[in-house]
Amino acid sequence: MFCSKHCPRFKSEFQPGFHALYCGIETGVPIIHLHGGPGEGTVDSDRQYSDPTHYRSTLFDQRGSGKSLPSAYLDGNTTWTLVADIEALRKHLKVEKWVVFGGSWDSTLSLAYSQKHTEHCIGLILRGIFTLCREELEWFYQKGTDRLFPDYFEPYKTCIPEPERSNAMMRSTWESSTVELIVNREYIKKAENPKWALAFARIECHFFINARWMRDRQLIEEAYKVRHLSIIIVPGRYDVFCPAKTSWDLYQALGGKENSNVGARKNKIQGALVDAAEKFKALKMYRGNLN
Repeated sequence: MFCSKHCPRFKSEFQPGFHALYCGIETGVPIIHLHGGPGEGTVDSDRQYSDPTHYRSTLFDQRGSGKSLPSAYLDGNTTWTLVADIEALRKHLKVEKWVVFGGSWDSTLSLAYSQKHTEHCIGLILRGIFTLCREELEWFYQKGTDRLFPDYFEPYKTCIPEPERSNAMMRSTWESSTVELIVNREYIKKAENPKWALAFARIECHFFINARWMRDRQLIEEAYKVRHLSIIIVPGRYDVFCPAKTSWDLYQALGGKENSNVGARKNKIQGALVDAAEKFKALKMYRGNLN
């Protein structure tokens, strides 16, 4: 992975209230890194997968997330307004085409954006496919993941209905505890931050309740729209939150794009993502901006 501390940055003011970060070289191949959640916000490691001497990286905190204001904001916060925000950012940066990089919720947003604005995508690098379909949500929040993490599920379950209790920190703790097969206690600490926990829980529930403003399995069914793009899928074989089955469904819908289950270790997944970005260097890509 590439060190983010010494990654060159450049400035470009976007819309008021939106927090965006630009790094790499301004003449590099444009790549946008989308963050998890919805509602999680960007983290330093998001930009460590792409070579700053080759790529021009863009990261931004989605509506109500991270440093974007107002925090935990729901009004007008939908999958399609986020897609519109990505497109507005592309136009603002005068980028003709870019690589779209994302995993988990980011893969949902990556697929939604690329299927709507295919002409502005060079290709996709996707980690852990999660499309917010009902089957995935029931597996993680009701029946499935609870059998692997019963000790973490019990306090989460206890804080729900009587009749409908709301505990943002406990909900965020449940998800933070299970996103890796080997519990990452440092990651769980994020849920101890009430501001982060509220934004994460509130925005995510908002998207789940509204079925991400699209029909179930829409992103899989409409994968044919991006079949011609260069796409690499990196699912974790034992990813609990993003079961490999969804990655397999997308892989088949794409007609057999590159798909590699890399096992349980996080460093193997990270290495596979770096390799994917390195492979994209060999493609004939667009460099530069619109005039």
